[in-house]
Amino acid sequence: MDATLAGLVGGGLGLVIGAVAVAASRFSERTLTAIPPTPPPSLPAGVTDVLAVLRSIAIVLDASDAVVNSSASAVSYGLVRHGELVHAELRQLARQVRRDGEIREVDLELSRGFGTTTNALMKARVAPLGASHVLILAEDHTHARRVEEVRRDFVANVSHELKTPVGGIALLAEAVLDARDDPEAVSRFAARIQVESTRLTRLVKEIVDLSRLQVADTLHEPELVQIPVVVAEAVDRVRVAAEARQISLEPVADERASVFGDAELLATAVANLVSNAVNYSEPGTRVAVAARRVGDTVEITVSDQGQGIPESEQSRIFERFYRVDAARSRATGGTGLGLAIVKHVCATHGGDVSVWSEEGHGSTFTMRLPAAAVRSAADPDRQSVGPAQGEQQQ
Repeated sequence: MDATLAGLVGGGLGLVIGAVAVAASRFSERTLTAIPPTPPPSLPAGVTDVLAVLRSIAIVLDASDAVVNSSASAVSYGLVRHGELVHAELRQLARQVRRDGEIREVDLELSRGFGTTTNALMKARVAPLGASHVLILAEDHTHARRVEEVRRDFVANVSHELKTPVGGIALLAEAVLDARDDPEAVSRFAARIQVESTRLTRLVKEIVDLSRLQVADTLHEPELVQIPVVVAEAVDRVRVAAEARQISLEPVADERASVFGDAELLATAVANLVSNAVNYSEPGTRVAVAARRVGDTVEITVSDQGQGIPESEQSRIFERFYRVDAARSRATGGTGLGLAIVKHVCATHGGDVSVWSEEGHGSTFTMRLPAAAVRSAADPDRQSVGPAQGEQQQ
């Protein structure tokens, strides 16, 4: 190889080596001076512990609206699924709070869960949490709204029901004044006033009884109650009305049937069932009242031979002021509260009430109550213990 060619080759290699060296130097400088990627900001210290003890539904979002922390109830209510906030309304609120830092509180009706038509009324409070996180606190007010609707309906129904007898008494009083010179007319109008005043008294009494039962969830001083005595008392209260309609009452009670509770309330409940049976039965038929002990339960049944209750109505008959036959119920002095009282008395005693009925074949109402413990024959000195002394009512 001559000297000229060798010089050219050496120069080219030198240029290549130099270029590689410069590139390596610059890459090394960039590597040393490059700023490491910033990790996502973590939640402020102690936030997780605080969220764990909150009763509200809690959700924490980061800057990208991803869920970084949430309570178990957020998932069960369907607000969070697969680590994402489900409802666009909440995401929009979170973005507004992130922009201006102002706390927002709104009421939203949100669907519960995926693919369901059930909605929940949520009161949501959205607030900034640290530099880049947003906290969503939500409370379910669905039950409170339903309670308010029930209360409002109850007040409206009571007002409507009271107007009828009060208005009737007022009109009849005017009629008495106008007919004061006609003794026969005065006597007739006075008898109607007596009927309406009796109906009004009964209505007010049942409203008070039902209100008292709804306020008292449990019996404060339950006593041992002999069900045969309750059945006899209930039948005695309705006997005059039954005889007036030529309806025979046939009570049969197991002497072993006893419960812990309030004898007066139980007698009222059974009397309401017997009274309904009498009012909705045809003259010349019979109403059977039976009480028996079945294992740990006492069953009280009232059966009639009346028209029966349509199947479509049976799920509603225990509602307050609901009447299957409103005209007949008013004619017999019914208030529409009798079965609601029965339902609440049973619930207060830890039991329930059900109905079997078929149109044209009468109806049978059954009250089921927890039976009182029976004294063992092998241990005659052992006393039954009621819920107030040690056993918890189921």
